[in-house]
Amino acid sequence: MLKRIALNGLFAIVMLVSCSDSTTVYEQIEQDISLETNSAVLANSLTYDVSGVIDIYEEIPATNKLGVFPEEEAGDYPLTLVAQVEPPVFRGADNLTASHIDLVGDYAYISYNTANEIYAGGMDIINVANPDTPVLTSRLYYRNADISSVKYDQGYLYAVGGVDAEKSATASSNAFVVKIPVINGEFNLDGGLTYGFQEGFVATDIEVNTNGVFVTSGKDGYITQYDKTTLTIINEAPFADLRSLVATNDQILVLDASLGVRKLNNDLIEIGQIPISSDFRLADKRTLDFNGENIIVAEGAKGAGVYDASTGALKEYVPILINPAYVAEEDIVTNATAYNDKVMLMANGGAGLCLSEDNNGVNMVGIIELSGSINYVATKGDYIFAASGREGLQIIKMNRPSSDLQTRCAESPEYAGSSKLLVQKDDVLSYSGSKRFRSIDVKGSLLLCGSWTVINGVDVDDDATFEMQGTMVIGRNNRRRDIKVEKNATMRIEGSLTIYGDLELNDNATLEFLGPDARINVYGEVKIKDTANVIGEFEDVQNKF
Repeated sequence: MLKRIALNGLFAIVMLVSCSDSTTVYEQIEQDISLETNSAVLANSLTYDVSGVIDIYEEIPATNKLGVFPEEEAGDYPLTLVAQVEPPVFRGADNLTASHIDLVGDYAYISYNTANEIYAGGMDIINVANPDTPVLTSRLYYRNADISSVKYDQGYLYAVGGVDAEKSATASSNAFVVKIPVINGEFNLDGGLTYGFQEGFVATDIEVNTNGVFVTSGKDGYITQYDKTTLTIINEAPFADLRSLVATNDQILVLDASLGVRKLNNDLIEIGQIPISSDFRLADKRTLDFNGENIIVAEGAKGAGVYDASTGALKEYVPILINPAYVAEEDIVTNATAYNDKVMLMANGGAGLCLSEDNNGVNMVGIIELSGSINYVATKGDYIFAASGREGLQIIKMNRPSSDLQTRCAESPEYAGSSKLLVQKDDVLSYSGSKRFRSIDVKGSLLLCGSWTVINGVDVDDDATFEMQGTMVIGRNNRRRDIKVEKNATMRIEGSLTIYGDLELNDNATLEFLGPDARINVYGEVKIKDTANVIGEFEDVQNKF
């Protein structure tokens, strides 16, 4: 059910005349806004169809193609796809794309727009207090506006985008900013929506800090500083084609597609430049990011440029790893970047989400196995959030081992070997680490301590022993794989085991849970022979035992 607010003939609160034409602040705007109130629609927008282990495609030397080696080594970064949030759909808008993400506290705020000339968009609020079990708490539909970027601050969600001013009786320009009250993770339209407008075809980015609300607009647009409370204009400056901004306490960086990075003081006066010759193309999303002493610029087909924040000197280019087959060349572009500790993430449009390591220089790892065109990426803690075009939001878990677990397993050497782990009958092996496997076959004795994923199944053969401490995930919801514990074999779990498939315990097999936090999550069936044993206390997430 949609709660629709008819916004015709609403009145202006303040009108200001400024250098960028008249800017009007409204409590409402005349096009329809729809608030989703059907809890079933919200719940069903979260999907788990392809949740589970995801691979990282690496570049094969001498071929410049993505793939895997027949006897490849086990890879780092055992990633899993937690869930997807499908984009909003409403009459006249069935092709919305996820465009931006803001992570604040327990919530993720997502914006949506439309790639073609139609103006339509929306916003989601998702409770990610526990990212393993996200909840879509509120959804807002815009029937005559694209939403480019969002930023949450002190009880309000600020959003910027483009509206069709020719069809609007009140919008003085296409580029707008809106301030929406949010209470306990839900949009509160009864609190009133406040709007401001500035010149430019579309508002492209937003920052909110103690100095106010800063908004950039694209072709022949402005950077505009608004009052946080009223959205009245405090200051503004014209620029040719602004795509993104980053605001700190003492300066503002803007990405101008006509020049590169411009450094501004708090009075919006230019104090420096970083000229960049890349083709930023017309109206494409491009972003800036800070990482320590570096400025990272998403430069489209060229990849990402890393610049010294003090001198503006180019340190290196991080190219797009691969040109995937069946993707149009114009869709292979870097739209945004993000950092998580020493991991660099690049949202490369149709070329996917690239993961690299930054250790005094960027070394590319590969492309994460995701669907959709990656428009934006954000990361927090052990999780990655990817705005994936028409695939919506995708939540990825990095599965980093905890520090206390690493201490307990310090005596086990870090694993470095085949992705197809085979333990022979007389072997007694113990490893620590964080790896992704193709398969595990245990005929002897194996202890794995850390975080692990297995794309295919796990076999514990007759009389063998397999022990794990930490986290392990097997298979994927749309590609289910099993764990088989054969006759007289033993499997011990201290930590969390997730199986997208079946668990089979055969004659006299033993499954033993250790410690206070043992947890098992089986998406398939649990098949236990009469003579098999299950020992210990554990959390049965799916109630399969």
